[in-house]
Amino acid sequence: MTTQTLAPPRKTGPAYDGVPDYLVDVYDWAYVNPSQVDRLDHNLVVKTLLFCNDQRLMRAYLNEIEPGSRVWQVAHVYGDLVSRAADKVGPDGVFDLTDITPAQVAHGEAKLAAKPWASVIRADAAKHTADQPYDLICSFFLLHEVPDHKKREIVDHMLAQLPEGGKVVFVDYHRPAMWQPIRWILKVVNAWLEPFANALWQHEISHYASHADRFSWDKRTYFGGVYQCVIVRHKTAA
Repeated sequence: MTTQTLAPPRKTGPAYDGVPDYLVDVYDWAYVNPSQVDRLDHNLVVKTLLFCNDQRLMRAYLNEIEPGSRVWQVAHVYGDLVSRAADKVGPDGVFDLTDITPAQVAHGEAKLAAKPWASVIRADAAKHTADQPYDLICSFFLLHEVPDHKKREIVDHMLAQLPEGGKVVFVDYHRPAMWQPIRWILKVVNAWLEPFANALWQHEISHYASHADRFSWDKRTYFGGVYQCVIVRHKTAA
């Protein structure tokens, strides 16, 4: 006679309504449970998780924002990044922040409440559309947290929303150099907590685009290859 181990029931309640299963199963401790989000949403946490590379990686994104432009950030980020991005856009522009998780939406709303040009929208990063095109669309450390099929959906959707003259910015993990000691720490972290992150060690972000050849992909790496910033634009006609 065999016994079957049943999975624990999915958590329920307002914080979990409409949240994808993979987020609840893998990242409840980090992004879904409101009490955990309250504990983790601090600049010091971001600095620690990024091995003190937080400011240079944020600048890689912020330096691409033109004041008065229309910007879509596809997911909330802990710390003060969303406030700084909205401030860089300024009152003559539009800053839209989306997230699928109620706790993340609530934190984003609190940070942006005093900025009328900024909006927080509960939406899937692979589905949100706006009535006017964005000048810049940014994914800041989102792709490593979603399964491969979702990576493809998000990347394709972001590129589909990109107008001529606009740009998409991806800031995320990358395959570290063999000499980088952080590589071995991240191997343990990925095996324990980040099951979707190794894919970015194996593939370029362009791998997840159905029509990558239609775009230019300008990649810079940081901290011995641990991180990357990729700027994507439509290819110009020869």
